[in-house]
Amino acid sequence: MTFAGGDGAGRGGRLTPGLTPWPARTGKRSFPGAKLQSRRDPAILAEMAPLRTVKAIRYVTPLREGGSLPAIVEGDDDGTYVLKFRGAGQGVKALIAELVSGELARLLGLRVPEIVFAMVDERMAKTEPDPEIQDLLRKSVGLNLALDYLPGSITFDPLVDRAAAIAGQPRLASSIVWLDALVTNVDRTAKNTNLLIWHRDLWLIDHGATLIVHHSWNGDPARAKSAFPQIRDHVLLRWAKLLREVDEELSALLTRDAIERVVKMIPDPWLEDDAFFSDVAAHRSAYIDYLMQRLEGPRAWMEEAVRARV
Repeated sequence: MTFAGGDGAGRGGRLTPGLTPWPARTGKRSFPGAKLQSRRDPAILAEMAPLRTVKAIRYVTPLREGGSLPAIVEGDDDGTYVLKFRGAGQGVKALIAELVSGELARLLGLRVPEIVFAMVDERMAKTEPDPEIQDLLRKSVGLNLALDYLPGSITFDPLVDRAAAIAGQPRLASSIVWLDALVTNVDRTAKNTNLLIWHRDLWLIDHGATLIVHHSWNGDPARAKSAFPQIRDHVLLRWAKLLREVDEELSALLTRDAIERVVKMIPDPWLEDDAFFSDVAAHRSAYIDYLMQRLEGPRAWMEEAVRARV
């Protein structure tokens, strides 16, 4: 199945012949260090660009999968995107999770489609004949989130030998499992891998189901230190042989400065409607504190992943 996009996609979802898929060559955000092993220098933070904002100008087709009801849309920059609507499913919580977990993955050197803010105009709903889509577009007028579209990508299937060979790189598999345990990703299983193969590389998509804690904040610091037993269902766990090895180096990359820079990308309006917090600043700080507490040792969630492999 063709789904979300990547930094190497050409304008309009086309791939320019001979174009290297990483880093971007189209004027979009580019990130140095395609290979995981090369991304070890915290100086990468200095190169973190703010998310671009595009305007969705045409609804192309729905992707009727999951609760987020994403769709392929065209942007005013001639790009093609998979748009995640704030009017669907868990609303802005899913968009926040997509943004934060996706950008953390990128900091760790993992391949994630470029994430952009996407503006939806109220006029778009008037051009759609499907009542369900009309309703979704009306509820999503304003700022949404989108991922660059990857033309010709296929869903990762662990039963396909060629796909398994790509995923079966111990350091890569361990790093993805480590990240998903950190951000409590319940949605990277054999039934729904949320991984794509594109240009013989593995790309991570769909992080809207991560950061479970933000659906019911209660201020209990113990939640941040808890294990994550659902990691035993992770599709890449069998290949994650280097969890202890990657734990030290990946946790070192996610400094407080790094976490703050990612969380600051969350738009203020997305943080305004949680009654648990007195203001936007307190809500934003909760994400930073939660992730920093989760990264403190000992990391029960990492040990849970190690035990799950036995």
